[in-house]
Amino acid sequence: MNLTTMRLDTAVDINGETQIAGVIAWPVGHSLSPPMHNAAFKHLGLNWAYAAFEVPPDRVKQAIAGLRGLQMRGLNVTIPHKAAVVEYLDEVSEIAQILDAVNTITNVEGHLTGYNTDGPGFLRAVAEVGEEVTGKRVTVIGAGGAARAVAVAVARADAEELTILNRTASRAVQLSELVTQHSPLAAVPALGLDAPEAAEAVRSADILIDCTPVGMHPHEDVPPVVPAGWLTGHQLVCDLTYNPRETVLLQAARQVGARTLDGTGMLVHQGAIAFERWTGQEAPVAIMRQALLEGLDRG
Repeated sequence: MNLTTMRLDTAVDINGETQIAGVIAWPVGHSLSPPMHNAAFKHLGLNWAYAAFEVPPDRVKQAIAGLRGLQMRGLNVTIPHKAAVVEYLDEVSEIAQILDAVNTITNVEGHLTGYNTDGPGFLRAVAEVGEEVTGKRVTVIGAGGAARAVAVAVARADAEELTILNRTASRAVQLSELVTQHSPLAAVPALGLDAPEAAEAVRSADILIDCTPVGMHPHEDVPPVVPAGWLTGHQLVCDLTYNPRETVLLQAARQVGARTLDGTGMLVHQGAIAFERWTGQEAPVAIMRQALLEGLDRG
């Protein structure tokens, strides 16, 4: 099968033995997880189905009770519920506890365990393009949920140096403190984007990771989060935004000869890790990526 020319069939046949997984969010209509996971189930011949559930913030407790009561196999969790679900679970992984954020729940005979697959998903995406963070100088831009997951993962993967940049310096400091508490790094510089040292923190990085929404659809026509003149050709420049795939930052990076990694890599791999936790089978990453890209193309 030529994955570049054939459109995937993500329709599922449901019967009394179908295993159900899904995603909860508010709102949820934009989610690309259903076609991604259903394509994977279909490709492997699994009698599973994945659906999106719109859950208001005041119904999170009932949603998790429903997961248990209906014997669903698992859930993905996204904005704004990643922290709210924690108190309703039986067990939470170390990383999810550190981040106070769960994006994946497994249900094994009524025992609910929460995980956060964002950081590991990012590391898999980096490895997929032949790179690694171990021994590298890494600069993370941003201090929100995605930045927290990525920064902790990078530090615990033995990056040589890690610097946090953020528009609000105090939030960069808070993230720096979290990372140093839970990683081998004794010091993590934290700077405002307007600090005099910010340009050097970007230029000297082997890997630059933008975890902010700057350049996300429908606001593509903006300057990159850092000036293009700060970028260099020796870097891997990553942007967690996946719509558009090539953000203004990645365009600027490509123009100076840097290698680039768009946000679809992390999105696919965090989903693949969830898939593997639910099913116990290796995720068909190429199939999941194609389904994701087709969903993005459809808008």
